Amino acid sequence: FCTPCLQECLKPKKPVCGVCRSTLSAGSRALDLEKQIETTETTCNGCNKKMYLSKMRSHAASCPKYQSYIMEGVKAVTKEPLHNTRSFPNRFTFPCPYCSEKNFDQEGLVEHCKALHSMDAKQVVCPICASMPWGDPNYRSANFMEHLQRRHRFSYDTFVVSDYDADEDDMMAQVLMRSLRDK
Repeated sequence: FCTPCLQECLKPKKPVCGVCRSTLSAGSRALDLEKQIETTETTCNGCNKKMYLSKMRSHAASCPKYQSYIMEGVKAVTKEPLHNTRSFPNRFTFPCPYCSEKNFDQEGLVEHCKALHSMDAKQVVCPICASMPWGDPNYRSANFMEHLQRRHRFSYDTFVVSDYDADEDDMMAQVLMRSLRDK
């Protein structure tokens, strides 16, 4: 969880879990889970090295064979491009929907709008969302500034492996198949 989202879960008088929303006991740690992570052995799917689960994340980040393993899974679910590459939307720079100033990256657009358009109540289309495959280029946000600050605090590139055309259902099926095959 990012800090702001985690803080929202801990704000109420009775803090709640960020996943299931059940009530949390203040200051209690999941000691049984921590112990299980520290004592359970696993094998890297890339290099077959054995290690404890607690070490797997840092190992996976530096293991080139594991990276190749992940990319094989991504390639297995990637659709063939249906369009000419010239018709792909630009997902790197965006125009301001208020004043049409161009070439803002996502962070720059957020900062520009906060600085110059924070009081503008005009309903506009979010150029970031409109450039995404799931985005509606005609949807006008009722409160664009709120939308920007909540929805675009991070870049989609952080979460999308560079292929916006990968089919999510195929990806989920691939993950399930791999999880059954993997030890």
